[in-house]
Amino acid sequence: MKAKTITNPEIQVSTTMTTTTTTATLPNFKSSINLHHVKLGYHYLISNALFLVFIPLLGLASAHLSSFSAHDLSLLFDLLRRNLLPVVVCSFLFVLLATLHFLTRPRNVYLVDFACYKPHPNLITSHEMFMDRTSRAGSFSKENIEFQRKILERAGMGRETYVPKSVTKVPPEPSIAAARAEAEEVMYGAIDEVLEKTGVKPKQIGILVVNCSLFNPTPSLSSMIVNHYKLRGNILSYNLGGMGCSAGLISIDLAKDLLQVYRNTYVLVVSTENMTLNWYWGNDRSMLITNCLFRMGGAAIILSNRWRDRRRSKYQLLHTVRTHKGADDKSYRCVLQQEDENNKVGVALSKDLMAVAGEALKANITTLGPLVLPMSEQLLFFATLVARKVFKMTNVKPYIPDFKLAAKHFCIHAGGKAVLDELETNLELTPWHLEPSRMTLYRFGNTSSSSLWYELAYAEAKGRIRKGDRTWMIGFGSGFKCNSVVWRALRSVNPAREKNPWMDEIENFPVHVPKIAPIAS
Repeated sequence: MKAKTITNPEIQVSTTMTTTTTTATLPNFKSSINLHHVKLGYHYLISNALFLVFIPLLGLASAHLSSFSAHDLSLLFDLLRRNLLPVVVCSFLFVLLATLHFLTRPRNVYLVDFACYKPHPNLITSHEMFMDRTSRAGSFSKENIEFQRKILERAGMGRETYVPKSVTKVPPEPSIAAARAEAEEVMYGAIDEVLEKTGVKPKQIGILVVNCSLFNPTPSLSSMIVNHYKLRGNILSYNLGGMGCSAGLISIDLAKDLLQVYRNTYVLVVSTENMTLNWYWGNDRSMLITNCLFRMGGAAIILSNRWRDRRRSKYQLLHTVRTHKGADDKSYRCVLQQEDENNKVGVALSKDLMAVAGEALKANITTLGPLVLPMSEQLLFFATLVARKVFKMTNVKPYIPDFKLAAKHFCIHAGGKAVLDELETNLELTPWHLEPSRMTLYRFGNTSSSSLWYELAYAEAKGRIRKGDRTWMIGFGSGFKCNSVVWRALRSVNPAREKNPWMDEIENFPVHVPKIAPIAS
């Protein structure tokens, strides 16, 4: 499957978070409504084709069986008695195959619960405070101070995001000790909450997966957690570094694979990023953008493969798909940590980033599409592909699947406003679908790999998650990588019973985020 890139020149839609304006001629509008109903009917017919065929056949079989006389039944039993050996052999093979299937089938992975860390209010950094500290740092030219101000205004971020004290102090005090303190505050805050929510004891955790891209001390972050919570000595511990903002979904994929091997255990996944030692103090504009976007945050997730945990779990993991474009030089270098001409270390964002992200997304959903799209969409896509490739019917337009049929909720990495705007257009999603991502960027900024969990928490706080709903998480990261994870809700989530970082202010969202044209670099 490929991402949607086709727009309708006859229908122009201008959308914001609060108003929607549609301009179209009346005939075209009626035509689109009729086609819409035809497509809905087609989708319903294909989705229920097995049911529609099976019911008449079952009725015929029932009518036929009801006409059996006692004599017919006695003949049937006599036939089975005369062929006892084949019946026994077939029954044995059936039981054997059923047993092998049960023992070798993939184990279900359940998301028991998760928690997102909400920093203390004294870490709130308004735009005014950000610009004040930037001006007083003495590291930036006047032109680049103004450049950061413009980026901040256009980033789609609100005025209550969080930055660690080590960065906002005058003068700043970046150090290993301060970075460790930031990591401990975020990780322990999220872990304490998820352990409280799930009732899981530290000694019950058999696997620990931690991801933080830019801060990798010795001992590792995973060792810090093992030491703090006194986890058991035979725990399987993994520390993922340098994998960018998509590492959170890589951690989920790793946990899924481990849960296929180790029985009846819990996995603790911790996703975070560290800002203290990774604030850029130079004047390369490609590196200054990260200062304006990245903010403090983290998440902790408890996964299980124990069947008895299904009743109390929120979600079941359905699919994980990972796409790595690192073999391509342009993709590899589009997000690169390096030194500038004055030996100041920062993360440079290439102008090719949007194009690279688009190509990675297309490759990813090409693999994921057949797994999540209904058969009706796959048949239409296949039919147009055969028409164009086999029969050379160039007048047939390629069919772009409706990805809204694959999932009800979308959690797209809140990497920046431009990325979200582009994906809304390419996947033909609505502002409602992008609301969790946009509001997470507005309220918490880009918290790297943990941003997807703030978005899912937003959907829960809004009362949107219903039993059976599918949620598609899409993460992008350096390398360049695009990863997807699909969950199915095992129960409806009641916001009144939830504890997450949105609950005390969810009535204030969504807010209007104006669309402002980007500035030249």
